Amino acid sequence: MIDPVRDLASVREATKRLLDATAALDNAAVAEPSRLPGWTRGHVLAHVARNADALVNVLEGRPMYVSAEARDDDIARDAPRPLAVHLDDVRESDERFGSTGAAEADWARVVELRNGVKDTASRIPFRRLVEVELHHVDLGVGYELEDLPADFMEREIGFLTERFDGHKDVPPTTVVAAGGSGSWTTGGGADGGPVTVSGSAPDLLGWLAGRRDGSALEVTGGPLPVLPPL
Repeated sequence: MIDPVRDLASVREATKRLLDATAALDNAAVAEPSRLPGWTRGHVLAHVARNADALVNVLEGRPMYVSAEARDDDIARDAPRPLAVHLDDVRESDERFGSTGAAEADWARVVELRNGVKDTASRIPFRRLVEVELHHVDLGVGYELEDLPADFMEREIGFLTERFDGHKDVPPTTVVAAGGSGSWTTGGGADGGPVTVSGSAPDLLGWLAGRRDGSALEVTGGPLPVLPPL
């Protein structure tokens, strides 16, 4: 069940973890490659900050970004900044997002994100939590998928399987987390299957989120589905 107030608190906690870990770096480390192709750690940190401001725009009824080009330009502009500037930016943008989320509003209203995607306002805090948690992993500073809170992993697996549900390029697929911690269905728009994909929650999440290749997963009923980019 979606609880935006709880998710806002989780965003604050996750952002603090990211800031504490990043504070141990130096300017040279910020300029080093992240785990995302073509992005330094500075690019990741710049994106985390600008995403917070973009979601403020969403909650306040403005376009998430002026344009895709402006989004990319802002990240490229901010990426080379010194560590201290990145830390202040992530912290201050998190405060702006938290203040906006705490304002009295109708959480049931429908809001618009990028590319015409629509969702209820109540899901925006969780979307922000996803950005902070996964990009913390992308920084490559010792925080791994295995370190993510268990309830977050379960919710994000559910969120991503919902995203791929009925997708034209994904066959009918059942996703099963080890230890009986969850089972989800997704895909169904492509020929083949039904396929069952089983594994640990971190490995399943890594595959669904494009962070792992799925080689650690057990697959029956066909090959491991090739998922579309997020």
